[in-house]
Amino acid sequence: MNWLVWRPRRLGIVAVLPPLIAICSGTLAQAHQVNLSTARVELRPQRVVAVEVALKGSDADRLAGTHVFEEQKGLVDPEKVAASAAPIATYVDAHISVTRADGTPCAAGASEVAPDGDGVIVRKTFSCGNGGGDLIYQSTVLTSTDRTARQIVLVGSGANAAQALLDDTHTTVTISAPAPSLLSTMQRYTLTGIEHIFLGYDHIAFLVAIVLWARRLLPVIKIVTAFTLAHSITLSLAALQIVVIPSAIVEPAIAASIIFVAVENFFSRNVDGRWRVTFAFGLIHGFGFASALQEFGLPANAVVPALAAFNIGVEIGQVAIVSIVVPVLVLLDRLIATDHEKPVRAAALVYALSAVITVLAGYWLVTRILEA
Repeated sequence: MNWLVWRPRRLGIVAVLPPLIAICSGTLAQAHQVNLSTARVELRPQRVVAVEVALKGSDADRLAGTHVFEEQKGLVDPEKVAASAAPIATYVDAHISVTRADGTPCAAGASEVAPDGDGVIVRKTFSCGNGGGDLIYQSTVLTSTDRTARQIVLVGSGANAAQALLDDTHTTVTISAPAPSLLSTMQRYTLTGIEHIFLGYDHIAFLVAIVLWARRLLPVIKIVTAFTLAHSITLSLAALQIVVIPSAIVEPAIAASIIFVAVENFFSRNVDGRWRVTFAFGLIHGFGFASALQEFGLPANAVVPALAAFNIGVEIGQVAIVSIVVPVLVLLDRLIATDHEKPVRAAALVYALSAVITVLAGYWLVTRILEA
């Protein structure tokens, strides 16, 4: 695989064991990911900037109107890539640029398009002329049409190149500037963790199912704490490459864990002891969180802070979800109860919600097994 397509190895699990980690930030990838592009930006003599952008073939087809990706083989057809080079180059050319610090654009050279397994690579140079000052790389590849898309940018050559992450709100990288500050890195990864938990419908379903019988604060604290500790351990193990479990096993296991806790609601109301089950299944969910870090990668100069910040973001999201769900359930208790002085949790409500969650998780389980 071309050196441009940098990505961390498959992380298999997810979570963060606070400041214990010192790892290499990434290795060569096996395949391109949908909605994720990568770029290598290198400053050469005479202020010539070489840029290589790689994206999955299916994304190239969708955005450039081509048909180079073959679904059955999971690869691009080299002959079709050669025939469709012009529209692919046109799309990338319209979404990347290099400018001087004063906004003056650097002269763009011709683009070269090449097949790369299941994706394509577009190579291009920009001549920025004499003089000093920073140079700015800008990219809206994928992100201009999908706010969930990302681009990993490596600035420089070799394995120790500085890394940046672009999205629909952050589209530029200053090529000759120092690496992002530690505070900036932690802010970005904290927000990434929050975003991941709110977009992770299976994790939300698990949290909701586990607290449906909860009416007191202490059991909820124990449950959230157990879940936090568990997935923190597994994220750390995944990041350290100590334990690697394929997503084909992890994702169905997460769905199965949701089914277990939802069905358990029909047979047990013992919320006080649920922290044990939550801890056990939290280990599995931790492996699932790792897929988010696989997409974003880890900055080589701030591995531990980035991991910790991501986990903090996940915890903020979890606390927010539980802080909404439990009070809503208590409010419903008061509205439904015949004795408003001593409201109790309505079994019919718990059973109905548990049944819905069971059906959803069953669907996820079947589809994930079939897709494995």
